[in-house]
This record gives sequence, structure tokens and C-alpha cells, in this order.
Amino acid sequence: MHKITFYPLGNADTCRIDLNNGKKVLFDYANVRDKNDQYDLRIDLEKALKDDLVGAKKDCFDVVAFTHAHDDHIKGFSEFFYLEHAAKYQGEGRIKITELWVPAAIVMEEGPEDEARILRAEARYRLREGKGVRVFSRPDRLKQWLESHNLKLEDRKSLITDAGQVVPGFSRANDGIEFFVHSPFAAHVDDKLEDKNESSLVMHATFDIDGQETKFLIIGDSTSDILTDIVKITQYHNREERLAWDIYDIPHHCSYLALSPDKGKDKTEPVPEVKWLLEQGCNKGILVASSKPIPSNDEDNQPPHRQAANYYKDVASSISGVFKVTMEHPEKSKPKPLEITIDKWGATLKLASYTGGAATVITQAPRAGRL
Repeated sequence: MHKITFYPLGNADTCRIDLNNGKKVLFDYANVRDKNDQYDLRIDLEKALKDDLVGAKKDCFDVVAFTHAHDDHIKGFSEFFYLEHAAKYQGEGRIKITELWVPAAIVMEEGPEDEARILRAEARYRLREGKGVRVFSRPDRLKQWLESHNLKLEDRKSLITDAGQVVPGFSRANDGIEFFVHSPFAAHVDDKLEDKNESSLVMHATFDIDGQETKFLIIGDSTSDILTDIVKITQYHNREERLAWDIYDIPHHCSYLALSPDKGKDKTEPVPEVKWLLEQGCNKGILVASSKPIPSNDEDNQPPHRQAANYYKDVASSISGVFKVTMEHPEKSKPKPLEITIDKWGATLKLASYTGGAATVITQAPRAGRL
């Protein structure tokens, strides 16, 4: 059995994948909780992850992937992880990263500040050393940077994975999972190949247990125009199965901009390509918004947006699935990690109801099959 865990972090992202062979993959790390505020309901991410590793008798993550370098995806990472590029980020108690995954923008960005700068330094160090890193981009996009550091593209090409490829190092046979890359990608514009979204990872994970496929779409903070291009490129290459999903990682904390440029009055109506993408959801699919509770009004222009949530709720209803918000699970006053198990029956959401302080486990009925 595999497991996916989303953490209640407000408008921030961290998702952990536990494979049944013991490997652990972490997407983003944002330890945003204010430890000095006893009323902050966001989880202590550092403690939660360390407790899990202790229970698994591990001191590392097999992969840590940063979808991009915004604060809501990397906050506190330099205090938590053992970083190889500088001794100040090493020492007892820090968590090691066997392989770091980053989009090429993190490597090539000029002038990043704070923790984005530290992440760039770590990614560059590992790339120069030629180990412990995977960079997502067209290889030729990194050629000039490598040459400026007296490195040849040919010597680092095995560490670079382009969109439209399966990530090396994981397989259905050995790990029960396969990662397919959608972004960063390039698209033809006026007969020229232009990079459209160097700054963010978008991946499609396919779990396989006894021939039962469960598909997880990991989207990050993509907007509707980026998702539109991903859909068009995928359809052009006749790979629509790479956009089917059982678990949908709702982009950018349930922002309407992931559906359409227009918010709408009561419900955001998505652009045609995003509408099609959401229609690829399978029976009893699970949509997860890593966000604050959904507001009942429009006083705050920041996400989550109730109009977007209303559309996602419709999608969930149409496939007999569920729409969940991390800071509302299982209830707003007591948010807990949202866990999804994956076995030969597909994806099952673990729900917790609290009565007199005791937790009762309720599982969503597993899928009988795809629609």
C-alpha cells in the first residue's frame, strides 16, 4: 500500500508520498506555523516530518522536489534539511536529501533572495558535483550555464529531464510508481520553440498495485494559461492518459486563476482546456486544495476563492468524488494531515471525526472501477 499525505499549512504546500517499498518522496516544504502563537492551527511541519521519519527508521527523504522557489513552497527548508553546499547547513538532526528535484529556473535564476538563494546554491552545487540532483528543463536551456562553470552538457545530460519524459529512477515494477513530466515545457509559437513555464514543476504520478492504476496530478501554482498549454501539447502528442486523474492537486490554494482569468460572480467557469482537464477525473476522484478555509464572501482578494471552490465542488459531485480543503480537514477547529491510501482498490481518503477527544477512522468506499 502507498500513501499520500497533505499537510494543513494554510496557503502553503507540502505533500509527502510514501511508497510501499519504503521510499519517501516529498513535494515542497513550507514550515509556516508561528510557534509563538498558540492559536495558530497550522501544523508544526518540522515535527510532523521528523516524527514520521523516526517511525520509519529513516534519516532522509529519497527525493525532495521543489515545484518552484516561492516562500509558500520553501519556507524554513534551510533550517530543516542537511545541505551539501555549506557546512552551516549541516549537523546532527538535519534531514538528508538523497536526490533533489528542481526546475531549471531555480538553477539559472539571477538575484534570488533569502531561502530561494540558498536553494539555488544547493541545486547548483549538486549539479556541478554531478550527483544527487535532477533538473527539469530542455537540456539546451542549461548548456550555456554549464559551460560558464566549465562543465559540458554531455557530462550532465543524465541529470536533466525534459517535459514529455518519464523520470528515471522510479518504475512501476520496482517502486509501484511512475512520474511523468508535464512542465517545465516548451511550445511552438510562430514556428519557434519557446519556453513557456520554466519556473514550476507539473507532474503526473501513476501508482500501480496488482494492475490497478491510480493517477495523481501534481500541479503546484499553475495558472489557466499554463494548464491550457499543457492540455494542448498532451493532446497533440495523443497522450491524454497522462492527464487522467484520481487525485487532483488543486493549483495555487484554490485560486480562480487556475481555472480562468475571470473569477465569476458565484462560480468560476473554466476555460475550455481546463474544463476538459477536470473532466478527466475518474470515478470517486479526490480533489485537494492546500489552502485556508474557503471564505463565504469576497472581502479578501487572495485565495482561496469561493467561486473556484464552487466549481471544484461541482466536479467532485459529477464523479461521485470529494473536494477537500487542508485547513478544513477533518474540521476547521482541528485541522489534521489529510491522508490518502492507495492499494489494489484505488485511492481511499482517510477521514477522522472527533468525539470526546477520540479519533474514529472512516474510509471512503473504494472505487469499483473507472467510469
